[in-house]
Amino acid sequence: MHQIPIKTTVVGSYPFPGWLEFGSANLDKFGPSDISEMIEDAVVCAIHDQSEAGLDVITDGEQTRLDFNLSFYGYIKGIQANHAETRIFGPPAHDQRGKHTIIEPLTAPKGLGVVEEYNRLKRLAPKGKILKASIPGPYTLSGRMLPGEVYKDRWEITEAILPMVKKELEDLVAAGAEEVCIDEPSMSCYAYKEDTKRFVDIFNRTVESIQGKTRIGTHLCFGNYKGRSVGKKTIAPMLPDFLDMHADELHTEMCVLNFAEVHLLERFAEKMDVTVGVIDVKSYYIETVEDVKERIQRCLKYVPKDKLAVAPDCGLSQTARWASKRKLSNMCTAAKELR
Repeated sequence: MHQIPIKTTVVGSYPFPGWLEFGSANLDKFGPSDISEMIEDAVVCAIHDQSEAGLDVITDGEQTRLDFNLSFYGYIKGIQANHAETRIFGPPAHDQRGKHTIIEPLTAPKGLGVVEEYNRLKRLAPKGKILKASIPGPYTLSGRMLPGEVYKDRWEITEAILPMVKKELEDLVAAGAEEVCIDEPSMSCYAYKEDTKRFVDIFNRTVESIQGKTRIGTHLCFGNYKGRSVGKKTIAPMLPDFLDMHADELHTEMCVLNFAEVHLLERFAEKMDVTVGVIDVKSYYIETVEDVKERIQRCLKYVPKDKLAVAPDCGLSQTARWASKRKLSNMCTAAKELR
């Protein structure tokens, strides 16, 4: 495992180049080979931007995922789109994302596509970079599904999806993934009102077969669709139960909390490494190197430098590319100066 003091990393997603968004909206004008080339070019762009910024850990930018959850629904059989439950007009928010009704037991006969993403990243990435693959966890993946007549509630849907995620993680490890992140923002969003012990049990059963075979991380945020939160913004309800998650590294937002709960990171650091969000993905203020150094120093009061990693609060897919590049560059410079 890599022990880099004040390691610099990202959650997973990175903004799409403008031409990729245009191409995705006009796929009928492209042939299969054109689309393959477009995908590779987009991943090359994401790798380039992250590498130029100086990140220790990079991803493929999730350039083949047009939505955090819904992209995976294309791999899952047994659902049909149901936008009757989705608000169309008004301010952008989570209730405008697509919903799907379950019409038969859920299956994923061809997997969830993350192994293909990782193999592409491994082929295109420069030597020497730590590569991370990310995948939504089963509770989060269940979030835009309606049980229909097949399942009783979200918990039953989660149990149906859990083996799919578990199998994808096993295949990622077989493909050589040295670092995986199971994103479970729904757990952090609803920790204040749901059974946190049940969340931990779901997470631990999801990762049980890959423990000790790769570095396991989890990302816990409060939502970032269209740059907006959806959950109650506090990490306090996650304690103490989330300390029992079988994760090597836990990532949490902190900028969105204005560092009000930074002292709680000490509890997490007793059990695992901690990645702290020191870049605000919901703001177009570009943090200076000195801004980031001050934030990191606040974290270092509670997390030893060998257990601390820094990252943006959440994925960067909702932040413009020009801003993402500058924010990441200043974050990496600050971390290296403090090492």
